[in-house]
Amino acid sequence: MMEDTDLPYDFIPGLELSNVFYKEAVKPILDEHFPDLVYAAAQMGTGSDVLGFDTPQSMDHGWGPRLLLFLDESEFESLHKRIDQILKDNLPYEIRGFPTNFTQAEDGNILMTPIDSGPVNHAVKIITVNEFFAEYFGLNPSEELRIVDWLTIPEQIFRSIVSGCIFHDSLGEVEPIIERLQYYPHDLWLYLLASQWRRISQEIAFMGRCGQVGDELGSRIVGTRLIRDMMKLCFLMEKQYAPYIKWFGTAFYKLKNAKSLTPIFIQIMDAGTWQEREKYLIQAYEYVAKMHNDLEITKPLQVKATQFHNRPFMIIQADSYVEIILKEIKDDEVRKLPEHLGGIDQYVDSTDILAYTSKFRRFWSMYQ
Repeated sequence: MMEDTDLPYDFIPGLELSNVFYKEAVKPILDEHFPDLVYAAAQMGTGSDVLGFDTPQSMDHGWGPRLLLFLDESEFESLHKRIDQILKDNLPYEIRGFPTNFTQAEDGNILMTPIDSGPVNHAVKIITVNEFFAEYFGLNPSEELRIVDWLTIPEQIFRSIVSGCIFHDSLGEVEPIIERLQYYPHDLWLYLLASQWRRISQEIAFMGRCGQVGDELGSRIVGTRLIRDMMKLCFLMEKQYAPYIKWFGTAFYKLKNAKSLTPIFIQIMDAGTWQEREKYLIQAYEYVAKMHNDLEITKPLQVKATQFHNRPFMIIQADSYVEIILKEIKDDEVRKLPEHLGGIDQYVDSTDILAYTSKFRRFWSMYQ
């Protein structure tokens, strides 16, 4: 992909750059000055590079040779300032042509800034595992996540952790956490699947009704909302965390069913009448219904679209999927969850809430 940027650097993926930065710059310094150090080095958390979706345009802010350096709790206070200073004094000024020095812009973003003398203002964040996850998740990751934790941490947050890379972990704490966070426990997954089918059932008849009264704009909006809900259903069926909206479509293209569904979704959006839109929506409904049956988590369900009561609209009977999936949940605590709620991403669509720990953690009480 070629993009016009004002930066004089040839693009390489950010995770690859962070790996090179660790192996060729940071690790040799740690080996020399702290040969007995027990630590973990990784790159995860915020940034398009962590998700693997960065492009040359991404280099203009918050991007570059950066990583997280996790220290043991017992050594953090005595070592973090010393390590920070030694990195400042000994890091090379560039790695593979990219500056290792950063400055902070007025908006808070960090920018690669070349220097040829003096200490390096590096982007190695020295932290403990508990501090990082308390800041990022709002909880202690060394403990098992409760059901309420799984449901109130946005998918985009989970994805930004499991999509990252661990370069070294003699600490032995980071890899087990990432392994536990790979995806939702089975019964919670079923609950989220049922909740997503419920979202579809709640609006499935409105596209045609809007069109019937001459509201073409409303019909298009509802059709697009149904597309988004089916895309989210596909992420759940393929057990992939969905990213935030900027990369939602990009990540969807990587799903195995995207090749078949994407042309149908485009036809839905391009349709000039509600009747034409319905024709393509039916194709999409029946495709995702077959996807459900292929999961073999319930007995096979009807995959053909049928009429919505006595009205002239064709739908998939999404309610039946909700009911039968919920019956497969065995965990008593999950069975007690509110049936009309779901995970935080299924009832909240606010960037401020989904992106900031202090805000999404306030939703705990809704599951009590």
